[in-house]
Amino acid sequence: MNSATAPDAGARRAKSISHSESIEKAAARLAGDDQALLQRFRAVRSFSRSIRASEYHITNACNLRCRGCWFFAFEFDKGTKDETRLSELRAFIDRERARHINAALLIGGEPTLVPDRVAEFVERMEYVTISTNGLRSLPRHGFERVSVGITLFGGGDLDDQLRAVTAGGHEFTGLFDSVLRNYRNDRRAIFNYAVTASGIENIDDTVRRIRDNGNVVTFNVYTDYRADGTREPSTDQRLLDELLRVAETYPDAVVAHPYYVRALVTGRSSFGRFGYDVCPSISWDYPAHAKRRANGNPTLPLFNVYGADFGTLQFCCTSGHCEGCRDSQAVQTWLLMAVRSFLNSPSGLRTWVELAETYWRQFSWSPYAGTLVGRG
Repeated sequence: MNSATAPDAGARRAKSISHSESIEKAAARLAGDDQALLQRFRAVRSFSRSIRASEYHITNACNLRCRGCWFFAFEFDKGTKDETRLSELRAFIDRERARHINAALLIGGEPTLVPDRVAEFVERMEYVTISTNGLRSLPRHGFERVSVGITLFGGGDLDDQLRAVTAGGHEFTGLFDSVLRNYRNDRRAIFNYAVTASGIENIDDTVRRIRDNGNVVTFNVYTDYRADGTREPSTDQRLLDELLRVAETYPDAVVAHPYYVRALVTGRSSFGRFGYDVCPSISWDYPAHAKRRANGNPTLPLFNVYGADFGTLQFCCTSGHCEGCRDSQAVQTWLLMAVRSFLNSPSGLRTWVELAETYWRQFSWSPYAGTLVGRG
């Protein structure tokens, strides 16, 4: 089986390795004489295990009101008050380092509105990533090591319809064009493209423009988060087919493994369905997760999510409304943390290695950034 294709029925029935066999021994057994594959496995697993990440709502402020944004739909901006004292922020980051956290994901709100706070994380953390709407550029000087994830909804005219709304409610046009100018040829940047079934015709041209701008792109699925109930993204075969085609057409620009794309769109893998009971991206210290953490499915070690007061623990890496979640980072970490479920065949081992290498390509501070992952 080509590792880039969907698992066949036999693979679905195959069981993961026994817990009596270590992951290392299983990988060595499955690699056989392919020492290059085994070395790739060891290298990417070692790097993955060296990262201890947490997520921080660095501010409640934002210069846009994107339609479907979970942060404002569920009033996260009203749940905490921004901690503006840099001395308190420094003390908080020092406590996080004492928890062995070395990687910070900064979201909001809009992190580029508070570069002084971002700078404190840059000073004290080994790895820093921000999630931005792209309307303002993150300065390059002093932020060279920051990985910049840029949100994009729908593509084409849909992006303006869904995102080009100011905090005061004023609609405008040309947001994507402005973002491209802000991050042209910026190796720190990756577009997180939330695709929709209604915008299939936009995908090829949007990805091409990102490539021609000197950037790379990964995929997410747009979810219309609403306070009166979240709608789960529809599983659309046409959307899946187009994403796979575009990823193959632009391999130098698209940072998304075919296995991940299938899991993202369908919500399923060869070993199960994505949901709260298997999602690893929940706050480690959140009391309500005690039962979830005890169910045997892996979670991200020490991972916490904090509100903008840097004290309030949040439920998880996103909205906390699991019934409609198809968050890209959550889905990808689900696949990576389930390494045992892939170690049922040599092709499964190769698929996991490719998934892991592709995941780390997203981050400009990673040794995998700027590389191409062989598949086959």
